[in-house]
Amino acid sequence: MTEVVGGEDVGGGGHVERVLRGAAPHELFEEVRVVLARDHGAAGAELLMADYASARLQPVTVRPFTAGSVSAYNSAEGRAFGSQEPHVVPGEDGATVHLPVTVRGDRLGVLSVRFPAGVAVGALLAPLRDVADALAHEILVADRDTDFFLQARRARRLTLAAEMQWQLLPGRSCSRPEYDLGAQLEPAYAVFGDSFDWSASADHLTLTVNNGMGEGIDAALLTNLAVSALRNARRADLGLADQAALADQALYGQYQGRRHLAMLLLRFDLDTGEAEVIDAGSPRVWRLRGGVVEPIGLEAQLPLGMFEDTVYTCQSLRVLPGDRLFFLSDGVYDVLSPAGEPYGLHALTRAVMSTRLLPPSQVPRALLEELPGYRGGVDAADDAMVVCLDWHGRPGR
Repeated sequence: MTEVVGGEDVGGGGHVERVLRGAAPHELFEEVRVVLARDHGAAGAELLMADYASARLQPVTVRPFTAGSVSAYNSAEGRAFGSQEPHVVPGEDGATVHLPVTVRGDRLGVLSVRFPAGVAVGALLAPLRDVADALAHEILVADRDTDFFLQARRARRLTLAAEMQWQLLPGRSCSRPEYDLGAQLEPAYAVFGDSFDWSASADHLTLTVNNGMGEGIDAALLTNLAVSALRNARRADLGLADQAALADQALYGQYQGRRHLAMLLLRFDLDTGEAEVIDAGSPRVWRLRGGVVEPIGLEAQLPLGMFEDTVYTCQSLRVLPGDRLFFLSDGVYDVLSPAGEPYGLHALTRAVMSTRLLPPSQVPRALLEELPGYRGGVDAADDAMVVCLDWHGRPGR
C-alpha cells in the first residue's frame, strides 16, 4: 500500500519517520496506529515493552501496571522478540504480525499489528518492519522528554537504588558487525551496586563492569560516581590507565577509602581483537572458545577508591572471531549450592554450554534464571550481573 505522490513516499519508512518526529513524545504510538490503519489497512495494533527483567512484555497503556503482560519467551509476541524476526499468526478472521522493536541491537519490545481476512500480509512485512524500526528510534528519543514508555516497562515499582542504576546503563544489548553484546542485572527491580557500561568509536569498544560495595542507595551512589568519572575521562580521550586513575581519585576524594568499587575495564581494538584490560576487583571473565569454557586469569589490582593515588597498569588480552566472553559479578560465580559448591566451579560451565546457541542478548537472562534453582530456594545475598560478548572481528580482515 506504499505509493509515491508528488515525490513523497506515502506509507514508506521516510514518511513514518517524518510523522513520528512531529508527534508529541507520549503520542508516538497513537500516531503509529493511525499510519498502520491508513497506509497499510491494519485493523488494530498494540505495542509491548520488555520489562526490566527481560522476562515479560508489557502492553503500553495510559497508566502503568494496569494491563496484563505476556511471556517474553513462551508466546507469539515472545517468539518475535527472541528471534528478532517478524512472526505471522494466522486466524479465522485475519492475521496478526508481531514485529521486533529494536534499535542498534537494543531490544525494546514488540509491535503487534492485526489485519482483517483477505489481506496479503506477506507483501507488507518490509514496510511494517520500517514502521517498527522508526518507532524504536523515536522511543529512545522520547525517553528524554516523557516517562510514558519507561513506565510501561514496569511490572512493578522499582526501588530508588534500582531506578538510579537502570538510568545509568547504556542499554541491555548492542550489535555491530564486529561484535554483539547483551547484559542483565538481577534482581531487576531492586538491584543496587552492580552496573555495566559500554561505548564504541570507529576503532575501539570500551567496556566496563562494576561491582560497588554496600547496599541500596549507598551502593547506587558509589556506582554512579564511578561510572560518571570513567565516562568523563573516556570522553576527554584519556588512556585506559588514566581513566581508572581519575575514577579512583574521584572515589577516594569523596569517601576517603571508606567505600570502594570493584571494576573490570577493557578497551578492544576492533581491527585486531587486541584488548587492554585493567582488573581492579571482583568482576571475572570466562571465555567460550572452540567448545571449551575457561576462566581468564588476570593480574588483580586494587579496587577503585581504596587508597589515594593508586597507579593502574594495563594487561593484554586477545580475542578471536568466534570467541564468546562472559563478564560476571560475584553475585553469580560465588553463589553457593546447598552443598556449599560455588556456581563458578562446575555449574557455570554447564550453563554456558547449554546457552551457546542463544544470541548474546538472551544469554544473560538465561544464566541468571539458573541461580535460584542452584541456591536451592535460598534467597540471594547479593545482586548479580552478567554481560555476554560475542566477538566476530572486523569484516574483511
